[in-house]
Amino acid sequence: MAVAMSAVFRRLHAAAAAQPPRLTKLALHAPKSVEVEFADGSSFHLSAEFLRVYSPAADSKIRSVGGEKVIFGRRHVGIMSAESLGNYGVRILFDDLHKTGIFTWDYLHHLGSHKFSLMRSYIKTLRKHGLSRDPQRRK
Repeated sequence: MAVAMSAVFRRLHAAAAAQPPRLTKLALHAPKSVEVEFADGSSFHLSAEFLRVYSPAADSKIRSVGGEKVIFGRRHVGIMSAESLGNYGVRILFDDLHKTGIFTWDYLHHLGSHKFSLMRSYIKTLRKHGLSRDPQRRK
């Protein structure tokens, strides 16, 4: 009996993990961040830089460095607007004119849940390639 209950709890937990909680609030704090809240009580403040770097768009002005795709120089990027896309996501327009990424509610939950490890990974990648979060100075 205990083994069967354990298996049921594992399946329920796996199902809950596979289905991110329902979005209950999205607030744009232009130009610096987006705040999202979910039905499970989780709440995340996601900075413009973080969202820009992890934009799901294919044309994110990415530089290929040693075969690795790296976005850099976005520390001061801002959010100009956000457009709701049905019941599944939002398109964010950044002040560097990037606007093709669609952030689904699932993806925003993933970003919020892993914000610190993703940001550490991003900074580590920049350092590895001698790049900076700061924009390049014009000569």
